[in-house]
Amino acid sequence: MTTLGYPIRQHKVSARRYVQTLDLRDDPALIAEYRKYHSREGIWPEILSGIREAGVLAMDIFLLDTRLVMIVELDACDNWNEVMARVAQAPRQSEWEAFVARFQQTSPAASSTEKWQPMERIFELYEE
Repeated sequence: MTTLGYPIRQHKVSARRYVQTLDLRDDPALIAEYRKYHSREGIWPEILSGIREAGVLAMDIFLLDTRLVMIVELDACDNWNEVMARVAQAPRQSEWEAFVARFQQTSPAASSTEKWQPMERIFELYEE
């Protein structure tokens, strides 16, 4: 696989980045299906709308084997818990969470905030 570089988004506001992780079940067919439902064609439109309307500026999910890493960018003035509470109340969000739980190594009844675990940044390097 070729190493890919991804563009960095510029926002009109100061933003904060949150990084979380979750593991999928170790089943290639389920992982392929999970990928399909996270493609532009496969994701439910209500999910995208709900995420945006809750205040999420950007969201990326990366996959390596069974490990997912999600990067979420919010307005620096926004509170993570409040934004995620708004996402949880969005149309079809609870249905989506129940649907994708079959792919994930987690309890089927777990909410998104219970499934996705925050990652700790242990190193950073940036231009001085």
